[in-house]
This record gives sequence, C-alpha cells and structure tokens, in this order.
Amino acid sequence: MANVNVRKAAMIGCGFVGSASVYALMQSGIYSEIVLIDANHTKAEGEALDIAHGVSLARPMKIYAGTYDDIVDASVIIITAGAAQKPGETRLDLVHKNVGIFKSIIPEIAKRGCEGVLLIVANPVDILTYAALKLSGFPAHRVIGSGTVLDTARFKYLLGEHLQIDHRNVHAFIIGEHGDSEIATWSCANVSGIPIHNFCEMRGFFDHDKETAKIADEVKNAAYEIIEKKGATYYGIGMAVTRICTAIARNEKSVLSVSTLLSGHYGIEDICLSMPSLVGADGVECIVPLELSEEEQVALYKSSVELHKVIDAALS
Repeated sequence: MANVNVRKAAMIGCGFVGSASVYALMQSGIYSEIVLIDANHTKAEGEALDIAHGVSLARPMKIYAGTYDDIVDASVIIITAGAAQKPGETRLDLVHKNVGIFKSIIPEIAKRGCEGVLLIVANPVDILTYAALKLSGFPAHRVIGSGTVLDTARFKYLLGEHLQIDHRNVHAFIIGEHGDSEIATWSCANVSGIPIHNFCEMRGFFDHDKETAKIADEVKNAAYEIIEKKGATYYGIGMAVTRICTAIARNEKSVLSVSTLLSGHYGIEDICLSMPSLVGADGVECIVPLELSEEEQVALYKSSVELHKVIDAALS
C-alpha cells in the first residue's frame, strides 16, 4: 500500500448511513482527510459542510465533496451507495437494484488503479461484497464487507444487558449472512473465558434454549424493528464502520466479523460471508477458525447455498 495515504478515506454514498459514518469517523480522529462522493453532488457538498463545521470542536481535518479522481490515494474506500431497505423489505430484496448501482460505481474505482481497501456497507452486504470483488478485480483480501460487525455488537449488547455485566467482557460472534440466515455462535460464546451457559447459571439463568432463541431473534430482527420505528438504521452501522476503519488505519490486526471470501472454509467455496477475520492495513489477513458445533456448521453451509443462488441470478 505504498501509494496510499493512511490518513485518508473516501465515502461513496451520502445518505443516512454514509453521512452518519463520516460523522463518526470525524469524531474518531483517525483520518486527516475524508472525501465525500454522491450521485447528487449537491447533497455531498451539504453533508461535507455540515460535518466540517464541527471540525474546530474536534480535531483538524479536511472534509469535502469530490469526484472519483479524488479517491486514488485513499487507504479505505467505503461504499454505502444503494437503495435503502424499506419497512417490510428484506436485505435480499435489494439485490437487483444495488448490484445494478455497483455496476456503475465499481468500474470507476477499478480504472483509477486504487490500492486502498474497499469496504462495502450497502445491503445485502455479503452479495455486494462478492459483486465488488468480481467487478473490481482487486485481490480478495482488499475487498471486505461490514458484514456482521454490527450484528455481533448487538449480540454482545443484548447478552450484557441480559446478564447485567459489561458488554465488553462478552466474547461472541454472529456469523454467516448479514440477514435472516445469520448464526449466533453459542458453542464458542463466553464471558471472560467462562462458557456462556456456565456464566448464565452463575447469574441465575437456567432455561438456556428459551433465552438463547429469544436473544438470537432479537439480534436478527433488530434492524427491522428500528426501520419500522424510525425509517432507517444509521448510528449503529456508522460506529461499526468506524471500528473497521480504525483496525485498518492503525494496522491493529483486530478480529472482526467482516464479510470476506470463503475458499474452502467449512466446506464453503466462492462466496462472501461474515467470519471472524484478522483485519489490518491490507484488509483481511486470514479467517480465524471457530470450533463450531455440527448444527452451526450445517446452518452456515445452508446459508451459503441460498446466497449462491441469489448472487448467480444477480450477476448473470
């Protein structure tokens, strides 16, 4: 990544998610320059101005509306552009609209020889990450999706609330599709090294099947509930984007459940799904193997089969 500025990011798409993400990134202080791009350039200018006016209250940085020519040296190119999920609509319902949009965006990035990491946030994120990988020709490690980073954060939050403990001491992942077939990995969930069911019993909870099903459903349906109540989700994903960008900018080699290409992992080939992955300056270094139960492995494989059908139809 010799030709990139590690202190520069580009945001393509300035809707709710894009602007909330830029706001969160500005607050984090990890970048000194962020360029905003949108099909509606005036919208990008407005968002850039609004966020830039708070820079004197935070840290010095340059935030501006630009064009694709301004992204060449960005270390991370974040794509939130796409049709928004409407009440009653699944993430997979968005496939054809957003693959079509990506067919205009990704070639613009590819032809400029960008060497930064492509971070896909638009939904359905796993399918669009795969589409971006194929359309860009970039190496797989440099094309990642926000995946289930937010779902995992929701999972840890709900477990922390349930057990009345600090959410940061909960170690658990949501894997697979960022969507209706996502999998809560109860088999390897723990609180500071103590298996989750053991810790639940320490806190007076013994009906594990009922409680795990309830929490997993709450995580899976969280976005639907928020969309129904306020029309869109954007603050949580903005914080998830900032967490991923921080791992890249600081070369943290953090383990995050981003969407990445699976090549034989758990018997799954040629599809992007969310798995705990080592994330650093060059994107994904490797997938971290979880000791999944047989039931979880079957669910993960079934999820991949369904996504394969959708992506084959969308890209054909």
